[in-house]
Amino acid sequence: MVFEKSEWIWLDEEEIPDSYALFKDRLTHSGERTVIRLSADSDYTLFVNGKYVASNQYGDYEHYKIYDEIDITDFLSTGENELSFTVYYCGTDTSRYRKYKPGLIYEVERCGEIILASRQDTLSARAPRYISGRRLMVTVQLGYSFSYDATRSEECDLRPSRTVEKVCNFYGRPIKRLTVSERAAPKSVRKCGKGHYLIDLGGETVGLPSLEFISQSEQQLKVAWGEHIADGGVRSEVGGRSFYFEYRAKVGKNLFDEYMLRIGCRYLEIFCEDEINLIYAGVRPQIYEVKARSVKIDSEIDRRIYDISVNSLKKSMMEHYVDCPWREQALYVFDSRNQMLFGYLAFENGNADYVKSNLRLISEDRREDGLLSICFPAGKNLSIPSFSLYYSFSVNEYLHYTGDKEFARAVSPKIESVIDDVLSRRRNGLVERYEGVEYWNFYDWSDYSEGNHGSSDKPEPDLMLNCLTVMALMNYKEITDAVGIPYKYAGIAEELRAAIREQFLADNGLFTMLRGKEQYTVLGNSMAILCGAAPRESVDYLCEKMASGALRECSLSMKIFEYEALLSFSEEKYRQLVLDEIRKNYKVMLDYGSDTTWETLDGESAFDNAGSLCHGWTAVPIYFYHKLGIATHTDEPSE
Repeated sequence: MVFEKSEWIWLDEEEIPDSYALFKDRLTHSGERTVIRLSADSDYTLFVNGKYVASNQYGDYEHYKIYDEIDITDFLSTGENELSFTVYYCGTDTSRYRKYKPGLIYEVERCGEIILASRQDTLSARAPRYISGRRLMVTVQLGYSFSYDATRSEECDLRPSRTVEKVCNFYGRPIKRLTVSERAAPKSVRKCGKGHYLIDLGGETVGLPSLEFISQSEQQLKVAWGEHIADGGVRSEVGGRSFYFEYRAKVGKNLFDEYMLRIGCRYLEIFCEDEINLIYAGVRPQIYEVKARSVKIDSEIDRRIYDISVNSLKKSMMEHYVDCPWREQALYVFDSRNQMLFGYLAFENGNADYVKSNLRLISEDRREDGLLSICFPAGKNLSIPSFSLYYSFSVNEYLHYTGDKEFARAVSPKIESVIDDVLSRRRNGLVERYEGVEYWNFYDWSDYSEGNHGSSDKPEPDLMLNCLTVMALMNYKEITDAVGIPYKYAGIAEELRAAIREQFLADNGLFTMLRGKEQYTVLGNSMAILCGAAPRESVDYLCEKMASGALRECSLSMKIFEYEALLSFSEEKYRQLVLDEIRKNYKVMLDYGSDTTWETLDGESAFDNAGSLCHGWTAVPIYFYHKLGIATHTDEPSE
């Protein structure tokens, strides 16, 4: 068992959110292989003898607490060595962090013996150069930025730590660690005025900020990052979001690498109080290494669309899937469902180990109502009920791809808890949508589908929630049949289909989102077809209406359901329409100069100028290019 001789420790002073602590320890080395195991709340950077070794805590919960095991042998010198830990404590609930007590725990093992462990007499202090308690919020999803003061001395008054009461169940990191590369060379550096620089990295880049410059004076720098310069510069502040960090320069050479705040951007913009001699400003790429499969694509435009789709998937993988590297870096069920599905086709081995780790992390979520939280490991009391239902899709697709019955069986109680809670809302044959500010009845970024985030909806049935419930039941039936566990929902899917037809099929032959309303959407009618609620004799008509543009369109990420519905009726009839629309929509991104796929077709102007230009959920072309034979694998699938 790990950490039997270790204690959770923290500074012997007040706990404050957005704070940084420094811990130091020493060990003697005589050449044997030496490993360290460590875990932190909320993040850490490990140095040995002043050299960077590793950083970034895996997102987790205290009942599913992840530790890293790192071989530090090559960093050690014969004789005495110094271990140094900079530990960051967020202390505020976000969409990718659940608030617990701060802490660090570690142990060092050599030849099967624990030779060093975290304890009360481990020396610690406030990290002297980070400004603790600044609370500069990037976004409510991503959390805080940082402020760093290079004018401060690195010397500090180290004192014994205190133990922290934390009860954790420990698990080793389930996937390999991310790799940190050397600095990415900028495409261009433009001086815009006194102490004002704009750096173009040449494409979407995800990693750790890095600076090197000479300053003739002590001065304050603001370093902003973003994916576009539609306004002539980076939008460092958008609707209460703050995409920048602060750096106070010392006189002379400044060399700085950040290891805990990962940023996603194409551009950096630096504002100085005085002139500097800028040597470097950019990013050290930090990626989860995955190998794309070899693919044959004849058309140049299709090749380029496929490539930016794969690039988006790569850039949206950190310790877990993220929706976007710029604005949120959060794990959502629906976003990751798309990313998993596309990754099975794009990557060697289908990236199956990574998929499994994400599905496991999602399954560790705990809510009293049985649904899943909006993100993982989120500290917000907020759920998107439709996204909870998509979890059954993801597990079923993983099972089909891998044949991993043991894992599907292990997470089946989580799927049942979601279905049970949704079905508990059946009234007069239909599931009613959720009321209360802790529920967001979101389906898509399109008309009649966005829900009312932050306010309560009327508890009435809608088309989408009922169709998705049927599809979740369909997916779960396939899972139970495959793994040999009882299916307790016999007959319910057909009852719901009948009720959907009766209540949402309007006189004009279209399905409406709400009874008695003229809310006819591509997404809603696609789901009615896919869940089997649409009468067989009506599917041709529904597809024609969807293809004609007569219904309200869905956004890029939900096109997967529209295209699946059209092609399931007639691939011969709708194949070209699907391909033409993909090429039209994604050519907009190529013409813009983007090397990744966008959150929505509105690009950077979406969501009041906060639209993401790298979103894994819109890598839809990968799936349909393979399905329709535009892309074919030229390698043999790896075992």
